[in-house]
Amino acid sequence: MKFARGGVDLKSYLTVTEILTRKHFVNCEVIAGERGLTNSVKWVHVMEVTRINELLKGNELILSTGVGWGEDSQSCLSFLQQLISCKASGLCIELGTYTSKIPQIVIDKANECDFPIILFHEEVPFVEITQDVHSLLINQHYQMISDLEQYSHRLNQLLLTVNDPALILQCLYESTGLLVGLKVSNELITFAPEMDLLKQQLLLHYISRENESLHFTEQPIHLLGQDYAQLYVASINEALTELEVLTVDRTATALAQHFLKDLYVEEKKRVDETEWMTKWMNGELTLEQIKDSMHEVCSDSPIRGGVVVCCKWQRREKFDRTYFKLILRSIFEQEGFHLLVSERNREVLFILLNKRMVSTWRERLENSLHRWMNQYESDENSKRNAISFIGIGQYCEQLDCMHKSYETAKETISIQEMLQKQTIIHFYDDLHMYRIISLLHQHEDLQEVVFEYLQPVITYDETYNAKLMETLKIYLACNGSKQETAKRLYIVRQTLYHRIEKLEKLLGEDFMEPEKRLAIEFMIMAYEYLFMMKKSRAEFING
Repeated sequence: MKFARGGVDLKSYLTVTEILTRKHFVNCEVIAGERGLTNSVKWVHVMEVTRINELLKGNELILSTGVGWGEDSQSCLSFLQQLISCKASGLCIELGTYTSKIPQIVIDKANECDFPIILFHEEVPFVEITQDVHSLLINQHYQMISDLEQYSHRLNQLLLTVNDPALILQCLYESTGLLVGLKVSNELITFAPEMDLLKQQLLLHYISRENESLHFTEQPIHLLGQDYAQLYVASINEALTELEVLTVDRTATALAQHFLKDLYVEEKKRVDETEWMTKWMNGELTLEQIKDSMHEVCSDSPIRGGVVVCCKWQRREKFDRTYFKLILRSIFEQEGFHLLVSERNREVLFILLNKRMVSTWRERLENSLHRWMNQYESDENSKRNAISFIGIGQYCEQLDCMHKSYETAKETISIQEMLQKQTIIHFYDDLHMYRIISLLHQHEDLQEVVFEYLQPVITYDETYNAKLMETLKIYLACNGSKQETAKRLYIVRQTLYHRIEKLEKLLGEDFMEPEKRLAIEFMIMAYEYLFMMKKSRAEFING
């Protein structure tokens, strides 16, 4: 089976064989390295010096009269070895004026390395040879660029008018005659031209066996930080030309743009369909209503519960978050989450539906958030619209309980704002005592309860500008170790003993007894919570 090749075989180089067909080479003689006549030539250079290591870049055809070595066989051999080392394409020598013959050791070395040596037995115009070959190379290169630009223009027209990647593949086939295949994710390969199953299997057999008669290339299509698709191109018996390789690269770029456009449109559509998610997060939907809505957006695999991530922005500036959400969708889906997004003023809710084991949800979510933050910190658009806090709510295994995850995510943000934590990301499950403090504050006069335990210490510090509250906190944190407490407070033990005596008078000698100590530690945290809340309110009022 042989696939037809179409288009023009253009490249930005010639082979030595092709150059030998030009008029100035009619009477030349190839005396060595015939197997190297397929070497590519990208430039022709006249060279008469014998030290050339720094002068060549590779793929040059060298013209010489031999003036540099004359009849010295060792100098001629050295010159040849330098050409081979510099990956020159071949050597053309004009016999007569400066050298009359080529030494046998030079011919043997050239044959050993498949390096062509071509002789002119009469005087030839080197200037006209270089002009002729360079003009041909430049014209071919210009034509290749022109054809490539025309092909790119055709691709751009297709991107504006079609929604089927198969038409882009067909365009590549029509322009090159190459056999083309496209694989998106783990789906079956789409082929161009259309072919029966037998031919498809034959191509796949060639690819899997890496058959020597098949010239095959695979071009990954990168999208949103991952390999989204693979473009396969194959030719039998003929290697791909430089133009064809560049054409495949342009096609891969066009396919990436096509897929990105599709994903962008899908994301915009999702934004328009968030009304039901708002009701869901408000606890207004039954389980059956949730399942009906979920069937349209996530029906490919079973859902094993989920969690809500609440993201709060520092500024109210409007910006297009669609591309931003595309990146996040890619990140979360790689860790086994299906992402739903709902926006509310300065808040963006990420509803993460778990498609893998429940026991690993947090580890996978932390991996996703770590990747997100790394990409976020390097993105200028993100820096201009900075995130202030990210709160992760409780994990819910039942979909009709997801509104509780949303409520706890919001509470996590609220506690973060009051405590002014340095880190951006916090899990509700990690707040521990602060969750109890927040709950108590909602139902009781928290300040009254705190003062019941700590007012004597607070009043003493305010009256005498003392540091009993700080000493109490560190003493409890050190489990009553006087040595460690003095070290952390940077005071001598005698000073610490005096402060502990004062605390015993104010709180009672039993303040280190287990139950009372636990209550005092809790009240210190509550006191700090109230202090930060008061400070946040003052900053808000003062603008």
